[in-house]
Amino acid sequence: MKHLKLILAVLFLLCLAPMPYGFYSLIRFVAMIVFAIYAYAYYEKKNNKLAIAFLSLAILFQPLAPIYLGRILWNIVVVVAIFLIVLYIKENHKK
Repeated sequence: MKHLKLILAVLFLLCLAPMPYGFYSLIRFVAMIVFAIYAYAYYEKKNNKLAIAFLSLAILFQPLAPIYLGRILWNIVVVVAIFLIVLYIKENHKK
């Protein structure tokens, strides 16, 4: 679970390349699950700010009732990818 943030960040950056529609649907599903897992993990650690952030991301990327981001707004994935990488580095630097 430690490296899920980096894996998801790489998958988000791949979304910037021209990919088939199914890839974006898969990324939405994977992101929803990973973000929900992290939301619960941070909630258990009593880190409510990150729990809310990850829950919000899970809702944003969920595929069941999709919030259509459009091609240009998919660029938000760059911001999310940077957030995940920074969080990964910050948490692993402490250890």
